[in-house]
Amino acid sequence: MRCTRAEFLTGTAGGFLGLLFQDPPGPKPVRSRTGIGDHSYGFRRFGDPLAFLEHARSLGAGGVQTALGARDDAFTDRLRAKAEEHGLYLEGSIALPRNAADVVRFAAETRTLKRCGASVFRTVLLGGRRYEVLESPDALRAFLDQARQSVALARPVLEKAEVSAAIENHKDLRASELLDLVKAQDSPFIGVCVDLGNNIALLETPEETVRTLAPHALSTHVKDMGVEEYPDGFLLSEVPLGTGSLDLPALIAALRRTRPGIRLNLEMMTRDPLKIPCLVPKYWAAFDGVPGDRLAAMLRWVRTNAAKAPLPRVSGLSREDQGSREEENVKLCLQYSRQRLDE
Repeated sequence: MRCTRAEFLTGTAGGFLGLLFQDPPGPKPVRSRTGIGDHSYGFRRFGDPLAFLEHARSLGAGGVQTALGARDDAFTDRLRAKAEEHGLYLEGSIALPRNAADVVRFAAETRTLKRCGASVFRTVLLGGRRYEVLESPDALRAFLDQARQSVALARPVLEKAEVSAAIENHKDLRASELLDLVKAQDSPFIGVCVDLGNNIALLETPEETVRTLAPHALSTHVKDMGVEEYPDGFLLSEVPLGTGSLDLPALIAALRRTRPGIRLNLEMMTRDPLKIPCLVPKYWAAFDGVPGDRLAAMLRWVRTNAAKAPLPRVSGLSREDQGSREEENVKLCLQYSRQRLDE
């Protein structure tokens, strides 16, 4: 009996998905409770959440944090079923609404997240870094006004859907500033995605960041950071877990004391070191009320924790080698997490 084209395509797609989730030959990796955030893959980008979920599973990760977009029910049901079948968690990544007209888009993405079986998504307030994007106190105030508006627009959607927004400390707000913004909303559905390394760029130690934000933590970005001085300040670089300057077991233990069930999402960005030009006047253009001794304390911290060897750089590698380095870094991080961070 001949099949129709639609029946052929349906069967082909089903067969492909079956192969996609088929275990490869050889021993299975030991599962970590730590998941992978999609920003860990800058060279090999996963546009399909289903493919990203399977790749994470193949590495022994516990789940994924990734952008889902607005999807139809067939896709979301399939993604949810695969996550549940293999015991993997899902967290989303959604931009907050910029204005009233953007709430429709935001609500659609939130619905997708919920139907996939997830209840938390990571979001950011500023797309760039404070010291690069904001050039005056007025620019900082305008950004804060926009941030408060976006969070206020999101709140009724979140509370209706019972979905939580975890706002990342994204090299934009110091921990105390982000805490003030979150507390002003007074909603259990608005909290923080605690990034362990980002606020070093804003002259905060990881211990300060965790101590301030842990009570409102809904998600995490787990990373280790290498530092070294350069003439205009210091360099900051993600490095494989356990090889940098952060006391990861102590930081994770501090988070878990306050938020026992919080998930760990790896964010291992394989790239050249970032320049933190804290000795250049422009860096300070959009800071207000940060005392000078904060700069001195951070420079002492950098000197104390400086990497023994030059920080890794990948810009001179071929695209293929960059991708291979990226994959190896993720695997090394998951191995460390299984050994040192899993409860």
